[in-house]
Order: sequence, then C-alpha cells, then structure tokens
Amino acid sequence: MENKAQIVVVGAGHAGVEAALASARMGLDTILFTMSLDAIANLPCNPSIGGTAKGHLVYEIDALGGQMGKSADEVTLQARTLNLGKGAAVYSKRIQADRMKYRSIMKGVLESTKGLRVIQAEITDIEVVGEGDGRKISAVITRLGERFETECAILCTGTFLNGTIHTGNICYQSGPDSLMAATGLTEALRREGITMMRFKTGTPARIHADSIDYSKLEVQEGDKDQFPFSYATDEVEYANGEQIPCFITYTNQKTHEIIKSNIKRSAMYSGNIHGTGPRYCPSIEDKIVRFADKERHQLFLEPMGKDTKEMYLQGFSTSMPIEVQREMVHSLEGFENAEIMRYAYAIEYDCTDPQELLATLEYKKISGLYGAGQFNGTSGYEEAGAQGLVAGINASLKLLGREPLILPRSSSYIGTLIDDLVTKGTSEPYRMMTSRSEYRLLLRQDNADYRLTPIGREVGLVGDEQWEHYIKKRAEVEKEIERARHTIIRPSEELNEMLEALGTSPIATGVSLYELIKRPQLDYDNMAKFDTSRPQMKKSIIFTAQTEIKYEGYVKKQLAEVKRSEKMEQRLLPQELDYTTIKGLRIEAQQKLNKVKPLTLGQASRISGVSPADISVLMIYLEA
Repeated sequence: MENKAQIVVVGAGHAGVEAALASARMGLDTILFTMSLDAIANLPCNPSIGGTAKGHLVYEIDALGGQMGKSADEVTLQARTLNLGKGAAVYSKRIQADRMKYRSIMKGVLESTKGLRVIQAEITDIEVVGEGDGRKISAVITRLGERFETECAILCTGTFLNGTIHTGNICYQSGPDSLMAATGLTEALRREGITMMRFKTGTPARIHADSIDYSKLEVQEGDKDQFPFSYATDEVEYANGEQIPCFITYTNQKTHEIIKSNIKRSAMYSGNIHGTGPRYCPSIEDKIVRFADKERHQLFLEPMGKDTKEMYLQGFSTSMPIEVQREMVHSLEGFENAEIMRYAYAIEYDCTDPQELLATLEYKKISGLYGAGQFNGTSGYEEAGAQGLVAGINASLKLLGREPLILPRSSSYIGTLIDDLVTKGTSEPYRMMTSRSEYRLLLRQDNADYRLTPIGREVGLVGDEQWEHYIKKRAEVEKEIERARHTIIRPSEELNEMLEALGTSPIATGVSLYELIKRPQLDYDNMAKFDTSRPQMKKSIIFTAQTEIKYEGYVKKQLAEVKRSEKMEQRLLPQELDYTTIKGLRIEAQQKLNKVKPLTLGQASRISGVSPADISVLMIYLEA
C-alpha cells in the first residue's frame, strides 16, 4: 500500500464519515484516519439523530447521496416529529438511536466502500508547499512518523484537538468518552497561519435503567406514523418490533438548592473553563443561574440502545464534582436510588475560525485544505455530517477539474449553515435552527429530494436507484395535485355539517378538492370520506401533495423573494479586491470585507458590520 492518496480525511466522526464516503464514491482514492477504529461515527453525547432543523439536515444529506439518514433508519429505537403544533415547514423528525449499532453499521459501510482505506492513526502535522497565495497542502504526518502524500486534506477533528475534560476542579487531557485527545495538530495549523479558537461543550450522566422508579416519571411514546429519513428505507423497523419509550422528569427546589450551594465548584463557574459553550444547549447549572425564576426544568430519560442498560438524562449536562452530581441525580423524582454508570463532564477543545474558509469549506490561505464539522465551530452530529458531505464533494470536484458545489441559502439548510459560518463566523458553538433560514417555507423535510437530489445526481453521488425513486415520487405528487384540481366535491348535508363543526363555511355548489384542502381546517384525512375517487397512495405522497397545495400562495411569494435576492448573488466581487481602496466604505466595513472576501454582493450584505449604505457604495463601485 502506497503512503499517498488523492484525498485524506482526518477524523471519523459524522463529518469525516460523510466526507470520506463522498470522495470515495465519486471515484477519488481516499484515506480516512481515525484515532480509534472502535469509535467510528460515535455518538458521544445524546443518543439521537435529528431534531428541530437538524432533521431537515438529515433529509438533505440523504437527498444529496449521503449516508446518515440510511444508517439512522436502521438503528431507530423511537421516532417523533417535533413542532407538530406549527406549520409543516418546520416539522422536524428526531429519533432515538441505538448508539453501538449505529457505530457498527457506519464502520461496516466504510470498510466495504471501494477506493476507501480506513486507518487507525493520529495526524499530528501537515505539510504545505509553495508561498503566498500559491500555498497548498502536500502531506499529512502521523504520530508514528508516517508521511502520507495527498492533494486534498479534510480536517474533521470534532472535539479532540487539545481536548480537556472538566469535572469539578479536576481537569485532564482527553477526548470525549475517555478517548485520547489529539495533540500537535493545533500547533501545526497555527504555524501555517490558521486562526484557532477554543470552545466548550458537555454531556450529562448515564443512569442504570434498573435503578430508576419509572412509576414517578411521565411516559413519552413515539409517534405512530413516521416517514423514514432515507429514500432507501421502505419502512422503519424498530427494536423488538416496536418503539422503546422515553420518559420525562423535572428538576425541583431541592435540585436547585444543591446546584446553587455548590455553584462555585462547577468548572463552569470556578474559572477553570475558558472556552465558549453552546448557547442553546447549556449545562443545568447555567440554566439555574440564567433562569432563576423558573421553578423546574424538564429532563428527558432516553435509551442508549436495546442491548444496554445505560439511560441518557438529557437536559442535565453538568461539570459539577462527582459527589455533587450524585446529590443532584438523587434529588430528582424517580431517581432516589439511581446508579450513575458514567459521570457528566464538560470538554474544551480547539476549533478553527470558519471565516477563513471559502463557501466550498476550503481554506482561503491553503489550497486543498478543507475543514468540516465541530472543527468549524458548530455543534451537533447533523451539522457535522452536512459539512463533511459538502467538503468531500468539493475536494473531489476540485481534483476532477469541475466547478465547485456552493449551495445557496434558498436551496437548503445546508446552504444556510455554511453561508452563516463563512460569512458571519461564530463566537460560540453554532447550532442550526429553522429560524436561521429566511426561506424556511421552501425548505421542508418532505421536499428535500425535490431541492437537492438533482444536484446530488449531477455531482455523481446519486445512483440510478435513488434517481428513479425521486422521479417516481415527483410524478406521483404532481399527478395527485392535478387530480385534486379536477376532483369536484359536491355539497351534502353530511359534508356541510362537518365543515361547520370544524369552523369553516359550508358549500352550496361543487368545489374542487384542491380549494377545500387549501382551507386551514381541512386536510386529506377529514376529506377522505367525500373524496370517493382517491386512489391508493403512500402517506408520504399524500403529505407532500397536501403541503404543496396548502402552501401554494406562500411559496409563490417566497420564490419571488428568491428571484430578487438572486440578482445580488449574481453580482460577483473580485477576490483580489482591497476594500480599503474604495472611497465611501466605513472603516469597519473595509476591515470585515477584507477578512471575509465575499464572493458576491449578496454575501457581502450578510456580513455583520456591513451596512446597506456600504452595499450601495459597492454597487456604485461595481457599476463604475
């Protein structure tokens, strides 16, 4: 085996897995390096995949030809759709995943992928050749001194770079789950002029299932009707043939008193932690301090797998000393005799400034070097997988001599995520949310394939089977919408009684099913009895057709907004432009524009510190 590859991927977490699979499937000779072959695609924190906006990312990864959705469907213990009380645009699927099985499946997929080598080794250094703007990656070096030549390297190091575990006043160098920390690479990157940041995240304790009094907890069952994440899954098969329940409990006054009286012993409040933590996933002590008026906080007890007794206590992340952790856990109803199998901890780690990356996730300073996942300052498995997929695609397209893939914000949550990172940067672990997208009415879970499968086909990741599935689904949805337009529902006493009972006006003449479905009170379910010509259809076809009908007016308005914004996105900005030479730009705008080097006027308008007046100056400059 030669010590070289066209593409090397450093780290086999969720970003690394997607990056390596993408490049290998696109025909590039690829090596994936991992600190441990036993921890590939590890779920070191919550044993779940999906969630608000994150579910959208999983559907989008699958639509582009990625792996996460397929594997998630195979390990589903329970599935729920979040935000059902809101519009269909923000429905977000979340599953409880069998943690060990997920790792095993992903490892098997990697090992059986043609053109991909998986090697257990720690990368501690990189080699860069050339000078100035002509610098490019040439090799990576392992801790054992092996040198691997490469044309592209994708860094997907997760939370391992100089990882430090904190529990109370005890801190030590380690990666997550007691794996080794990665040392040396941060210093190598700094040597090459790359800016590094320090972030922090954490995880709660794991509790022995048999030590919990479930009679004191609320049961949380999964949803009965669930669409799989992947086109390739006909029907999700649950462990033991049925979904495993989760449970809900709450903190109480006693819990809060224990935390308040020991707050200075938390690594978060003792001054030991200097990295910035995630705003939207705070530790329990942070919640108690920030939301002092709240009498209780909801916690979720979630299974880690069907063959383990470990239960995950979501919402109870902490960096308290272990004796305080025991008191905190035992203060919860149902946990009076709970046995802690793994203690909670906080972890600090190094990551890069994503504003040093292009929208392709390639470094501006070093050709062929890419970053993806938590290395880019994000949090979450789904955000990582999405970035890894895009980085793997773009590294491959670069070596194939093809145009890069840059997804616009209007196309996907993936496009929004990457644009936010490279344009605005982040001062804390970035988490995807539906509110971050101004085009969320267009970016639903159920139409991810409409938006992205043609792109996945064009880049070479969507095979014939997936493409045929996409073509068939699209044709069936369009056929059903057309049928709804031409299906006339006649008035009847029974129909009008139902309409009035639901709070909508009765009909006096025949009305198309299409127009009736547009009413907020009506849907395919309550119209089934009166829609006598309806053919047999999959629930997924009905859902998409119904949503397309209901959202038609809003979608037209948002598409008009997209067209207006496209004009700004099509105005290219010269990459060699020195913004300090443009008269009329404010000093802050000059500095921010020179740092980001936006590709387009649209991207420039989204940079923090660049005002509409500055954009007007740029427009005048471009016209001149």
